Amino acid sequence: MRSIHNCRAPYDFSRPWVTHCSVQRVDVYRTTENVNQLRIRFKKPVIFDEFGYEGDIEWGWGNITGQEVVRRFWEAICRGGYATHGETFVNPENVLWWSHGGTLHGESGERLKFLYKILCETPGHGLKLYRLYWDDVAAVPDEPWNRGEYYLIYYGFNRPSFRSFYFDDTTEYRVEIIDTWNMTITDAGIYKGRFTIQLPKRQYMAIRLKKI
Repeated sequence: MRSIHNCRAPYDFSRPWVTHCSVQRVDVYRTTENVNQLRIRFKKPVIFDEFGYEGDIEWGWGNITGQEVVRRFWEAICRGGYATHGETFVNPENVLWWSHGGTLHGESGERLKFLYKILCETPGHGLKLYRLYWDDVAAVPDEPWNRGEYYLIYYGFNRPSFRSFYFDDTTEYRVEIIDTWNMTITDAGIYKGRFTIQLPKRQYMAIRLKKI
């Protein structure tokens, strides 16, 4: 794989020898939300290899919370991209894990292992963004065979108490509620037609639907 990790100015990933977009965030707020625009623009895989780190150092690129790290990972994955992880906590030895490795102390690591488990259970070879409703981030397998067989829907910092769905009148789906922070998966049952799923009014929830 070959790419260029940008600094402030974005690199021209359209060059023929570049195999993927290697992206560093250049905005304080918007990071992995840009995955789908980059995929469309360059038509290549998108890796956010520096969207910020869980930590508490002076600089904004190294003092976000574990919750924000996990949110950015889910945003990247459900938009059809990838992301990398690191830590930048102040410590008595003044040595950052980001540069030297060692023991992880943050809260995001276990949650990212939980996300990895979910991805291992996902059919196909990756995800792509699917416009289900305007206010969610829905992903489907990035495969031509997918015809409404699998949906992974992420709600981020929103906290709906319920969500309603309609695909058709006959297809049955097993519905699971995923708490991405507390690392739980709850079976909500099997549904078809028009149906409503109750949610716990918490942030960082997701819904997974599998065609029966």
